[in-house]
Amino acid sequence: MTATDPILRMDQIDKRFPGVHALDHVDFDLYAGEVHVLLGENGAGKSTLVKILSGSIPMDEGRITIHGKEIHSLTPALSRELGIGMVYQELSLVPSLTVAENIFLGQPPRNNLGIIDWSKMVMQARESLSKLGVLIDPRIEVRKLEVAEQQLTEIARVLAREPKILLLDEPTSALSGTERSRLFEIIDRLRQRGVGIVYISHHLAEVPLVGQRVTVLRDGRSIGTLPVEQASRETLISMMVGRTLSEQHPKKKIELGEVGLRVEDLSVPGQLESISLELREGEILGIFGLMGAGQAALARSIFGLETWSSGRIYRRGQEISVRSPSDAIRHGLGLLSRDRRSSLVPMLPIPPNITLATLSQLSPWQILRLKTETKTARRYVEELRIQPASLDRAVVFLSGGNQQKVVLARWLFSGARFIIFDEPTRGIDVGAKADVFSLMEDLTQRGVGIIMISSELPEILAMSDRMLVMRAGCIAGEYQAGEATQELLLHTAS
Repeated sequence: MTATDPILRMDQIDKRFPGVHALDHVDFDLYAGEVHVLLGENGAGKSTLVKILSGSIPMDEGRITIHGKEIHSLTPALSRELGIGMVYQELSLVPSLTVAENIFLGQPPRNNLGIIDWSKMVMQARESLSKLGVLIDPRIEVRKLEVAEQQLTEIARVLAREPKILLLDEPTSALSGTERSRLFEIIDRLRQRGVGIVYISHHLAEVPLVGQRVTVLRDGRSIGTLPVEQASRETLISMMVGRTLSEQHPKKKIELGEVGLRVEDLSVPGQLESISLELREGEILGIFGLMGAGQAALARSIFGLETWSSGRIYRRGQEISVRSPSDAIRHGLGLLSRDRRSSLVPMLPIPPNITLATLSQLSPWQILRLKTETKTARRYVEELRIQPASLDRAVVFLSGGNQQKVVLARWLFSGARFIIFDEPTRGIDVGAKADVFSLMEDLTQRGVGIIMISSELPEILAMSDRMLVMRAGCIAGEYQAGEATQELLLHTAS
């Protein structure tokens, strides 16, 4: 192997799952000191390709060469031994363990007697997190962190192993602009030290910020590889979806209805302080804030997942009791969580995942009508273009975007009149975003009120009839559509 040879070469990689040809003889290579961006719609094969490299799934055919040596079968242990580090799109942390224990899982620092050195572990974990510019207590359990903080912990865990090849699958999907900038700085430092990085993202704006080359996959096939300088947004979209796509937000002005949902003085100790808001029928109320501002806690509280210390919720002027998700569903509320794993039963197929919210309202003595459930699921699979369209396939095997569509189908089926979309486009590709926005538009036309929590400022500005900005658990500002700019929202949130 010479200095001009790639540190990684994948030739004719083929992978099939039941009913799906996930990778169709794909070629891919990576050089030391390079960020090679991997793009494609949900289900294109991106995550499958990097999971083969991480050793978490085997390839069916093909050849992999790493540092000049051909590897016939990768396992997670061998992958780590070869210097490959993987940050998964769906977090792989152990919720019941502390941040420090997760960062050094499987390789904790030990003293001369071979006993785990807990104080050293905490100290080194704090150092790993500080390199990301993050102030997280290494002694806290991961389940108590917000999704963005868990994402940063996952990244810190992989970087602590000092990989030579770094695989990043949607690393910024839960991060705010500030955290993204810090991550890009770290990526650039790693690249200058000779680390080769495979970077998967749905954010086309990130491509010129981090990459030197970009490869596009579509339907399991490699469409082409371009230097970043030649990869315009229009070119990439055309390669990804097989057609030119004018990505427009379809929100139209409609006549809003009555105030359908009102929250008064909602407080959660340490997270929310006297939050009040109103949501009208047919309205999209956008909520923006930096990481830790309380948006996630607000969504969980309204849906009955968080215990409040004070506050009231009214539906159409009548006070309602929402102390559990079952209460929320009974009163016509729905929640599209930013963490898909917490919303799905991964080993069950599509039909029961779609009907889950509605089934929770049935009597234990009622008979489940499986034929009706299957018929309902088939309708939503076709309407939302869920792929693959196999109704007996466990949702754990669907791509992230298609899992998101299953959750969307659940709330459509439940008949919810007020839906909280918490980071609705997280992990969704450029082609599927338009579908989500179109669905939101359709819901508002039917009089459904939507609370849209997003860290994507262009989406908030384009889709919202009204915007609230959160800071430190409080409402820091309110703006009507057309009044605000990205700079104003950021200034208010900071």
